[in-house]
Amino acid sequence: MDSPTYYNEKDEKHVAALVTTRQVDTAAELSAGADVSPEDAARIRRKIDKHILPLMCILYWIQFMDKTTLGSAAILGIKKTAHLSTNQYNWLGTIFYLSYLLFEYPQNLALQRFPVGKWMSLNIFTWAIALCAHSACKSFAGLLVCRLLLGMCEGSITAGFLIVSSMFYTRTEQTRRVGYWFLMNGTAQIISGFISFGSLHIHTPGFMPWQWLMIITGFLTLATAVAYWFFFPDSPTNAWFLTKEERVIAVNRIKVNQTGVENKHFKIDQVYEALLDPKTWLFAAFAAFDNVPNSLTNQRAIIVNSFGFTTLQTTLLGCVDGIVEIVTIFTGVQLASRYKNAVAWVGIVYFFPNILGCFLVNFLPWKDKVGLLFSIWLTGVGTTGFVLALSWVSQVTAGHTKRVTTNAIMLSAYCIGNAAGPFMWQAKYTPRNHVPWIIIGICYLICPCLLFIIRTILKAENKRRDNDTTEDTYDDVYMSRVDEDGNTIEMKVDRAFLDLTDRENKEFRYVL
Repeated sequence: MDSPTYYNEKDEKHVAALVTTRQVDTAAELSAGADVSPEDAARIRRKIDKHILPLMCILYWIQFMDKTTLGSAAILGIKKTAHLSTNQYNWLGTIFYLSYLLFEYPQNLALQRFPVGKWMSLNIFTWAIALCAHSACKSFAGLLVCRLLLGMCEGSITAGFLIVSSMFYTRTEQTRRVGYWFLMNGTAQIISGFISFGSLHIHTPGFMPWQWLMIITGFLTLATAVAYWFFFPDSPTNAWFLTKEERVIAVNRIKVNQTGVENKHFKIDQVYEALLDPKTWLFAAFAAFDNVPNSLTNQRAIIVNSFGFTTLQTTLLGCVDGIVEIVTIFTGVQLASRYKNAVAWVGIVYFFPNILGCFLVNFLPWKDKVGLLFSIWLTGVGTTGFVLALSWVSQVTAGHTKRVTTNAIMLSAYCIGNAAGPFMWQAKYTPRNHVPWIIIGICYLICPCLLFIIRTILKAENKRRDNDTTEDTYDDVYMSRVDEDGNTIEMKVDRAFLDLTDRENKEFRYVL
């Protein structure tokens, strides 16, 4: 039975509800009657950080490096070897995100249905094979298939990480952790730059430097897949590195989130709520506009090369892009975590350098190659805004099915922006590329406006809830369980573990 059974107590003033295990969070049983001291909570957080944060950081470095190998390969000879036209090269960037888009919601449903760590490891293994297969491709069609497989598999990673972050960390902790694993994109740019530089010096008959780049990154990905299968946990309720008592603490310390851990059962009413929630579509619009400029990922090396830098200089200068991203994301998440309700404000401020960079790259003299290079670097600062939005959407969405649906919609919009972006870069706009840069500038103007609108709506809802009288609909909810002696007992379930949505749970307050 999936619906609650209600009954009146003797005084007929109080209503209680019986629920099934299908309705409640998987952590409901572990949460019963446990209090967590600040010392224990901090100890468990450090243990969680030690065991899962390094793996998350490594994988995010790997996945970003893998999907940007196309940009690095562009100056290592892939266009010549595969006889790619400008439009075909752009399509290789687009097909990745179209595939990501097509498989994003199925990936999110699979992440809800199957163990998160195991599902991600299978996807990592598949894309490692696809990445290595790039080296055997000598035509546009072959590369197109490989890029399609990469996009299909990567759809599980960011969505999986958002779910894992909300499972293991409190809302105040999530902002920094999401920032930590996302800034590995910058680390990937640095390491990828050195790998590309090294690949350029590998001279073997019949095997080009770009092919070595694919093989090297593919084997690194394969090793990561193996590590994930054996070491990445699926949930705090069964994490291998936590004792039974520590799992109870891990579950109860995130009670403050009012979002629970997970629920393996699909709830169609939560899908409808996600679709009808205005903030879902505002976050989606933000993701789309913010990622149209992300087409720079595959164009940056070509653009910097066109400024007059040599191929060797271009590969090494790509490392600076990574440093900019690391520094800006790290400082951004620190500020957003340090100051209460500052997520939106920090995201907005970090878009200003992007807007300035777009202005400068359009109007600086073409001979000022150093100034143009610094303008390109300025446009990397605003990545912080997207990182904060990723952590923010998880913090303001409750109900497991609603959360995976909202994540899927936002990441699908992310794909749409990324898929549309490459078509701005047409040969007729070179070398100044004024049209693409103007479009990018407009996107960077829209994004902070959307963050401000989301914050305004959520602030108004928090104020309305603060003024409402306390509601007790979910104060007395029980579920049946069998104790160690085989007796069936009724256990009270905290509303934080009832798998309620943020709209259903009036105790839920939105992070701003």
